[in-house]
Amino acid sequence: MKVHLPYGKNGLDVDLPDHADVFLPPSVDPLADPEAAIHRALVEPIGSPPLRDLIRPFDSVAIVISDITRPVPNRLLVPPLLDTIGEAGVARENVVIIVGTGLHRASTPEERSMMLGEEIARTYRIIDHDARDESTLEYAGKTARGADIRVNRDYLNADIKILTGFIEPHIFCGYSGGGKAVLPGVSGAKTIIQHHSYAMLAHPRSSWCQAQGSPTFDESREAALLTKPDLLLNVTLDEKKQVTGVFAGEMVAAHDAGIAQVARQSLTPIDRLYDIVVTTNMGWAADINLYQGMKGMSIGSEAVKPGGAVVLAAECAEALGNDEFVELLFSDSSIQRIMERLANGYQVDDQWGVQCIGRIVEKAQVWLHSSMSREMTERAHLRYSDDVGETVASLAAEFESKNGGEPSIAVFPYGQLTVPRLR
Repeated sequence: MKVHLPYGKNGLDVDLPDHADVFLPPSVDPLADPEAAIHRALVEPIGSPPLRDLIRPFDSVAIVISDITRPVPNRLLVPPLLDTIGEAGVARENVVIIVGTGLHRASTPEERSMMLGEEIARTYRIIDHDARDESTLEYAGKTARGADIRVNRDYLNADIKILTGFIEPHIFCGYSGGGKAVLPGVSGAKTIIQHHSYAMLAHPRSSWCQAQGSPTFDESREAALLTKPDLLLNVTLDEKKQVTGVFAGEMVAAHDAGIAQVARQSLTPIDRLYDIVVTTNMGWAADINLYQGMKGMSIGSEAVKPGGAVVLAAECAEALGNDEFVELLFSDSSIQRIMERLANGYQVDDQWGVQCIGRIVEKAQVWLHSSMSREMTERAHLRYSDDVGETVASLAAEFESKNGGEPSIAVFPYGQLTVPRLR
């Protein structure tokens, strides 16, 4: 059978065995008028006064948005916020839009126009958060775990702080959105690194769709609350990136409401683990590099048998990712030795990505179909797939010769929008 896989901007059509089980996101109707729903949510927020009632004419306002690696519909979210801020009498020069890059690269002028529209990109002050520039950070407090939280000064010192984003299952924080706009979004590098430490990610509750009892989820939320955000505006999306829900208001209440929607949309019951799993990271821009694309790989590992095979289709148009991630990934020919160093306290920027890859390849073979060369793929401790269909056919033939029967095969075309849960 032919299956369409989101891959880069154009997708892939692949031939797979007819007996493969294909898991698609549950059917959820998109909102008929998401723009109207956003305006309504700002007037009738959850657990909070309307945004207009929070703002005084002389206030400074900071709006945190996600960067280009997240499919957040910023063009829908930001204009109603700016309209409301303007109606309150706030001058444009008192508004700053902060791109919450975390440890990602800065946005380009073209990406800002793409995310926000040319007029907003041209007429408002927009800055990229720089986690490594200590001069731009300010101390916000200490978490219950004892972690020091340092965040972007422009954000922390604003009179009105607005967090935006979208909510989806997250590889180790349970769910995105909510407090992640602050940690990691606008936090300092040292704060992010300790939050992404080996011990935090090794916790059994630091996983997909786990919120209660998750140290990573709890600390992200706690850090954000230390900064006293005034409003959260999050949306949920379907596999076509259409808006299925709008959640605005007090950060915890609005985020929890959105999480309930995502759980209904994304948790996918499966009756068994599979010998071969095909998955994606939902195409551009989520599969822009391996650092992002590993999330799809992790979804595959949730559904694969120990010793099985995961085949990930992720374009990786910008190759591997951040320099620190690449340096650590390439630092040893053995991923097991790298994992041992991390477990013994070695710590660098973006180590969490290498830790996640190491955890997955310890469980199963991982094959990557991307725009990267065989040499680069294999240096990243993965197996090179020139063609997804041919790789699956080869794996199936190998399985049959060893076991005398056809392998079980699962396909998750939309990656983390279908989080496997064994019944």
